Amino acid sequence: MVEDFEVAISQGQLAGAVSHVLAKPLPFFNSTPLHIAVVGEPGSGKSSFINAMLGLRADDPRAAVTGIQMTTVQVKDYPHPTLPQVILWDHPGRGTPTFGEDKFEKKVDLNHFDFFVIVGSQRFRSTHSDLVREIQDMGKSFYFVRAKADLDLSAAKRQQPSDYNEEKVLLHIQEDCKECLVREGVRDPQVFIVSNWEADCFDFPLLQETLKNDLLRLKRQAFLRRFPSICLPILEKKKTTVKEKIWTKRLCLLVALGSPVPFLLPIFLFSKFRSWCFLDFGLDNPSLAALAQRVGKTSTALKAAMQSLGMFSAMLWVLPDLVGLSVMAYEYHRWEHFPIFGCLLSVGISLPRTYLMLQKCISGAADDTKRVLSKALEADGKKSI
Repeated sequence: MVEDFEVAISQGQLAGAVSHVLAKPLPFFNSTPLHIAVVGEPGSGKSSFINAMLGLRADDPRAAVTGIQMTTVQVKDYPHPTLPQVILWDHPGRGTPTFGEDKFEKKVDLNHFDFFVIVGSQRFRSTHSDLVREIQDMGKSFYFVRAKADLDLSAAKRQQPSDYNEEKVLLHIQEDCKECLVREGVRDPQVFIVSNWEADCFDFPLLQETLKNDLLRLKRQAFLRRFPSICLPILEKKKTTVKEKIWTKRLCLLVALGSPVPFLLPIFLFSKFRSWCFLDFGLDNPSLAALAQRVGKTSTALKAAMQSLGMFSAMLWVLPDLVGLSVMAYEYHRWEHFPIFGCLLSVGISLPRTYLMLQKCISGAADDTKRVLSKALEADGKKSI
């Protein structure tokens, strides 16, 4: 079934396409995949946390590998058994000599993931701060999970057996984590105290219920971020259609642009073609103004996302035409006859250049459409859950 927003994109109605998407009810996004990255330091209990979320024992062949030493060295996916289209991704630990920050950055691109669970044990560390800042810079959300609560309680009981109070210890751990997250600029941080070996204790049931309740909103955010990429097949088809128009309705423009005339005329005609191309893709000023109004942004902000061939670049493209014009002038003044060789040279330079310019203009307009959509939906994709 062709969705209404796909039809709008193919017709160059970007504001209409965005309106259709934003108006979709939450159940529409249920089939959207949600990729959740589980990140943290080595030994913090990331793999055990994934097994607990999946309801698997450590000795189950489908379970994530766990151990005393660092066992996760590659990113691996684990589909959730009951939450549809939810995939948990186990990541190598951050901040160790064997797998330091540089290696992590080269091996793992966190931009590929939609949501995050930062797993920590013991105290809040600089590694957690780095992850929080990185995730927030991407405009994405996360839960902070303080694992190994059973070990924390055992340690507290040994240290102060006479004054031991489980509820106070857990509250102190949670408040400490929240304070650290607030210092990193997190508003209303979601912190869960869990034990990976006791999935029915502490905050583990609350965590699972919270994820279940947040699921459709998270999937909506994921869909909005992917929407420009979802539109790629439509834009590719539109590029093909527009290119066909070059050889039909715009053939005369191609000939005019490729003719051996002063290069200011090709620039003027290229400007006209670019305006027509922008109009066809929905990048003209009225269309951008309508889109800006729909998403609560300015037209200037949307135009700033565009990077296609501009007029200055187009002028550089036609500079080789001066070679043909120079030969024409020399031939005319030196031999005083019609510059046949100069005309042939000019046409030989102008026609291929013109074809490439028009092709680049069409491809640039398609790419700009994706960029503008990304910019337009940026705010909605960053809304917290």
